[in-house]
Amino acid sequence: MIQIDALPAFNDNYLWLLQDTAKRQCAVVDPGDAAPVLDWLAAHPGWQLSDILVTHHHFDHVGGVERLKQTTGARVLGPANEKIPARDVALAEGDMVEVLGQRFQIMEVPGHTLGHIAYYHADAERPWLFCGDTLFAAGCGRLFEGTPEQMYDSLSRLASLPDATQVYCTHEYTLSNLRFAQAVEPENPAIAARLAEVTSWRAQGQISLPSTLALERATNPFLRSREPSVIRKTDERDGLGQRTPSAVFASLRAWKDRF
Repeated sequence: MIQIDALPAFNDNYLWLLQDTAKRQCAVVDPGDAAPVLDWLAAHPGWQLSDILVTHHHFDHVGGVERLKQTTGARVLGPANEKIPARDVALAEGDMVEVLGQRFQIMEVPGHTLGHIAYYHADAERPWLFCGDTLFAAGCGRLFEGTPEQMYDSLSRLASLPDATQVYCTHEYTLSNLRFAQAVEPENPAIAARLAEVTSWRAQGQISLPSTLALERATNPFLRSREPSVIRKTDERDGLGQRTPSAVFASLRAWKDRF
């Protein structure tokens, strides 16, 4: 049985800590800061950090990698097409990798960065997706390197995974993302309900993650570029029509960048 917990870092990052309680081994996803992981290990004597999983090269995701590797000897896995510090295993589309006895499929999801990858663990009851800054709860990452078409394709691939997939993204952006989602679809009751729920959670200091893909498909405007209500809203704003879903996505992303 694998337990997954969030270790907060910086202002709004989460480092995901996977724990095999039977073997007292753990792995961490996107450790932008080594300190939260080292503090956890110090508070849990006898545990070993076996693996460090990296989704992309931004500093708030890799800043702690070298120190953790030097301190623990953990194996570093990361995208083949990006410069990842201390990387031992370079991963590309379709690769399979085993971490803590669990098999992960690698999906290349360019857009936020060109070499960004996601780690997907298929499970009949509770699939997991570690998607870095590609898919957020009720949102998606900014396009720092890729094109809208690339990001739309990447999000579409992630959206095709099973409804029950647990979405472990790496930032606590959910509340602001839902406010934007409500501006896009003010009549969507699922968005209104989720906004009220997450507002209550955050007021109590509770994190909003993980999400599920079923919830994202119902409330995340960036996965809803084919919905008539979303198309109408972007057409109203831009004065355009007859656009492809990727063009609707591009309009949404540009609007969110200024929201």
